[in-house]
Amino acid sequence: MDGESASLSVDIRKRLGSFLLRPCFSVDQGELIVLFGHSGSGKSLTLRAIAGLLRPDSGRIRIDGRLVFDTARRIDLPPQQRGVGMVVQNYALFPHMSVAENIAFGLHGDSSAARRARLAELAAFLGITELLQRRPGVISGGQAQRVALARALAPRPGLLLLDEPFSALDSAIRVGLRRELARLKRDLALTVVFVTHDLREAYNLADRMAVLDGGEVLQSGTLEEVFNRPSSARVAHLTEVRNIWRGLVVATDATTTTVDTGRFQLRSAGGAWSVGETVDVCIRPERVLLMRPERAPSGAGTDSIISVDLIDEVAHGAASTLYFRVGEAATGAHDVEVDISSHVYEVMGVRGQRRWALAFPHQALHVMPASNAS
Repeated sequence: MDGESASLSVDIRKRLGSFLLRPCFSVDQGELIVLFGHSGSGKSLTLRAIAGLLRPDSGRIRIDGRLVFDTARRIDLPPQQRGVGMVVQNYALFPHMSVAENIAFGLHGDSSAARRARLAELAAFLGITELLQRRPGVISGGQAQRVALARALAPRPGLLLLDEPFSALDSAIRVGLRRELARLKRDLALTVVFVTHDLREAYNLADRMAVLDGGEVLQSGTLEEVFNRPSSARVAHLTEVRNIWRGLVVATDATTTTVDTGRFQLRSAGGAWSVGETVDVCIRPERVLLMRPERAPSGAGTDSIISVDLIDEVAHGAASTLYFRVGEAATGAHDVEVDISSHVYEVMGVRGQRRWALAFPHQALHVMPASNAS
């Protein structure tokens, strides 16, 4: 993606004690990009730099084709000139003001009639008209989130920044607000930067995803690219791939690459690998296929099929994680994790059955450069 043509492009550096923030990513108009990573990875600091609340030491930030920060050109626009709306974790609503006054706070330059019209428009759009005369202290967390969104949207920003906005809310409320945010983005054609450490939230919301670790964007791309084709073992670990093996390339052609992990061999879709090269190979646990041994194909094929023993399982309500061992191993060790729905678990009669076969679709397997990261 061309940074100069993107709706938002960020390439900055900021030293904070021993921590070096150095994010680099871009996102197109109307897309929602999730900044994902563990606590302390630099997600919120990046958001503050975009908003103009944290001054980088070097680099540039471009919003809608306009430079808002560039050390080389000595450009550093203040927050109110960047065309950005922002919602923080605690919503930061003014407790002494009514909901209406909170929403209208950013409309100082508008006429009274324009302020009333915009207030009514946003209240209807977000379903909070009946709350306008109340104070923040007497409304629910979900309602406060809608008020904070309305206040951020009031000046018609081109870019909306959301810093873990749903983290303090109950699960049911979060689900509803995620749908609300998706509708808001679609109907208003907004570009959104959404910070979270919740992988499910990232999966449900993102058009694009940037994985941060130690202040750096390790990978940025579409949701499908990041989840299914991680750039490194570290990205795979952070996005909960869970099945990652170090191996040696033993065969390769135009369509497949065969990797020997030392305990079994896997055939992945082809890539630019050489025989004898050390690599990492991975697959998400929900993409491994569980089969009864008697139904597993015995002939040659592109997909890898291995015989395994089920050694443990953990139920998660609507799904279960199954742990399998290939051949003999140390007590308690497992080689493969598989996630299946509770319905599949019951239909296949998993309980009490030890011997199984696993199929690894070659398009779902992904080979990466060998890495020391974990």
